[in-house]
Amino acid sequence: MAVPVTISHVDAGEVLRYMGCPPEKAGGELRALVEDCAKELLSVVRPRWSWREVALTHEAEGVRLESGLLLPGTDLKSHLAGCRRAVVFCATLGAETDALIRRCEQRDMGRALALDCCASAAVEELCDQIELELQGKFPGCFFPYRYSPGYGDLPLQVQGELLELLDAPRRVGLCATESCLLTPRKSVTAILGVSENKLEPMHRSCLGCPAREGCQYRKAGGHCGT
Repeated sequence: MAVPVTISHVDAGEVLRYMGCPPEKAGGELRALVEDCAKELLSVVRPRWSWREVALTHEAEGVRLESGLLLPGTDLKSHLAGCRRAVVFCATLGAETDALIRRCEQRDMGRALALDCCASAAVEELCDQIELELQGKFPGCFFPYRYSPGYGDLPLQVQGELLELLDAPRRVGLCATESCLLTPRKSVTAILGVSENKLEPMHRSCLGCPAREGCQYRKAGGHCGT
């Protein structure tokens, strides 16, 4: 059963990065907008999540879960090397967040952008909390960082099957559209490997990021901070 989680803070620096502005270059007016939007967002978010532990089998085409679902590609397979188990989880800020952003889009697109970026930072904060909660359920184990569909060569097409595995539509109200996008929009599905043996240090990289080609951070010679 998923322990309830709350979000009481949104990192302004992360929000500014999502907005394409290096935090050190943000002026007072922009920072005030971000802080005000973060406060408004936190008043409506309704975080929910679900998880399931699964055994893994490494195959030529990718990684197969004990449910029979194949997660194709070489990137995730390499990422989970040394892991015989994993946790699949999903998390959402709730439909209230989407509704807030949509209402704002009708009157102030600049503020709507700031709210959207606050929500993106908030759902990552939610996943960070969930990851720590899950790691605590496997004492003495080691974990690579969480890995989501759309990262590297793991296709978004597995979203719906992961949600079905988690009974997410019923448990947390999270679904996938025909184009494999999550709804509510500010939501995440992820796989967290579990290993009984110590793993080599792993870091997220620009190389495997699905946004690398159009990334404004890379164009400016920087990175997103992850």
